[in-house]
Amino acid sequence: METEIIYAEDDYSNEAINRAVALLEDGEIVALPTETVYGLGANALDADAVAKVFAAKERPSFDPLIIHLGSREQIHEVCDLSPELDKVVQQLMQEFWPGALTMVLPKKDVIPDIVTSGMPTVAVRMSGHPVMKEICKVFGKPIAAPSANRFGRISPTSASAVMKELGGKIPLIIDGGACNDGLESTIIRVEVGEKRPQLHLLRAGPVVKEQLQKIGKVIRKKKPRDVSEAPGQLESHYAPAVPLYIFEKPEDFRPDEGKTYGLLSYRGQAKDGYMDLHDWEVVEELSPGKGKLAEASVRLFHVLRLLDESGVDAIVAETVSETGLGVAINDRLRRASVTIH
Repeated sequence: METEIIYAEDDYSNEAINRAVALLEDGEIVALPTETVYGLGANALDADAVAKVFAAKERPSFDPLIIHLGSREQIHEVCDLSPELDKVVQQLMQEFWPGALTMVLPKKDVIPDIVTSGMPTVAVRMSGHPVMKEICKVFGKPIAAPSANRFGRISPTSASAVMKELGGKIPLIIDGGACNDGLESTIIRVEVGEKRPQLHLLRAGPVVKEQLQKIGKVIRKKKPRDVSEAPGQLESHYAPAVPLYIFEKPEDFRPDEGKTYGLLSYRGQAKDGYMDLHDWEVVEELSPGKGKLAEASVRLFHVLRLLDESGVDAIVAETVSETGLGVAINDRLRRASVTIH
């Protein structure tokens, strides 16, 4: 199969949107831009189309998908909400949609079991990317769209990264430019609660704990389970092909003789403990000199991909401060690592 790229910018947007919608209506899969990472989209109401997503990604059937909506009102077409739960969901949508927040909610029977891995809940969000928003609106049906990469690999934040991952396996990539957030959406399971809404944080992301606390009590998930209750829950995920290591302390790093190492540095500064430890073959920085978590989150998957393709034998990663977006960045690094020493 030959994979085509269409640019969705300025005069090309209408053509890109129309082509994507036509393929989705025909039961095909299309790589689509979002503000977080590129997604591999299919008609969420068509089990056969969704099966093509799993096949292209080589994704196991026990890992459920996120579905994208074209409007806030559409949530009632796919989710079975009690009046009390609907009130909480409306608050969350008003505050964070469109945007990088995914909610896990009771599903309606219209959503095929393949989307939810047979679970009674479905993960839903409304993207803030103008191209994805318009495609969802024009298509008129929910779009299942996990990240457009091979299962367990580095999430793509550009059309070229999608081509490297899935070129020859899918018919079309819509190029909407680089992703603004660069990290997958925050995922919460929403419950009414006795006094305040209970927001179970299943995956950290661009919408951080401090923002969610304005709506309800945030409960951190302590340990991933064997069976996912939401996308992105597996302990090993987002991984480069080259082994990646994280150490509790810089002095724990002991290079093997004859191996080459690349360093994933937070800001490229010796004070972080790793720059002067070794004669690194290559160094890539998340936020050069600045230490800005927002910049680090945008660059994370891009930098991981550069190191993965650099030819080194192994990658050592510095973690960042465990606050705000740093929680999500460290979560992705831990899931990408071979082991944590």
